[in-house]
Amino acid sequence: MHTTAERSVSPVAARPLLLAVVLTALLAVSPLLAGCAGSSGGAEGDDDTAHDRDAVPSASAARWQPRPGTTWQWQLSGHLDTSVPAEVYDIDGFDQTAATVAALHRKGRKVICYISTGAWEEFRADAKKFPASVLGKSNGWPGERWLDIRRTEVLEPLMAARLDMCRDKGFDAVEPDNMDGYRNTTGFPLTAADQLRYNRLIARLAHERGLAAGLKNDLDQIPQLVGDFDFAVNEQCAQYGECARLKPFTDAGKAVFHAEYELPPSRYCDQSRELRLSSLRKTYELTAWRRTC
Repeated sequence: MHTTAERSVSPVAARPLLLAVVLTALLAVSPLLAGCAGSSGGAEGDDDTAHDRDAVPSASAARWQPRPGTTWQWQLSGHLDTSVPAEVYDIDGFDQTAATVAALHRKGRKVICYISTGAWEEFRADAKKFPASVLGKSNGWPGERWLDIRRTEVLEPLMAARLDMCRDKGFDAVEPDNMDGYRNTTGFPLTAADQLRYNRLIARLAHERGLAAGLKNDLDQIPQLVGDFDFAVNEQCAQYGECARLKPFTDAGKAVFHAEYELPPSRYCDQSRELRLSSLRKTYELTAWRRTC
């Protein structure tokens, strides 16, 4: 904005005056301009500052963070029913397509990719990629066997490929199953430290792909892992009197997606509301059927 004195100067006299002002200003800012030029990295792009500035923003900045009380549907078998009025769908990552995920997104749903990270499944498309040396005892489900989670040099690229699949199909998060092998008879001498290391690896791989990661069961290690995971998925904490152990997640503002198979909702819904759990009654087959609190 010009002052009255500047407006009173004649156009002829203003030219040299304006030139002097411009030259003075350029001399004053030239060190700053030089500094900016020095940090641009040039054509070679060999300056670390330039690399940091041009880097893709961290995936964690945009990662979905489900909050306590978020409603959900968990369906892993049967024809997928997309009419369920739930904010979140947890569905099979192999069986469901990118088109299905996109259709759920159009309905305003978030979508979790179910995959098994701690057990081998003979019916998966990548089953032959797992060497026999990492396959242990049955986990109780037909065609499934525990994995030797100590063998991260073998399992990391296989799990990374599965998480690539979840990301490429457009999922928002991952539910990695069978994450408590160290508490089971796996055929391997797994320790709590082995489990912590592996679970953190899975969370890191998910986060690197922009996916939120859920801790499946593994109640004993919640205090150590609540900071590594974005939500929890639990089965039957009410039946076994363990739901209060999930409180570190809700206290941290993170959802707990909880399912019971045998208890009626009247036996656990009051506690679920108190703990801010997202609770469902489901069948073991995890069809579309559900009962909410």
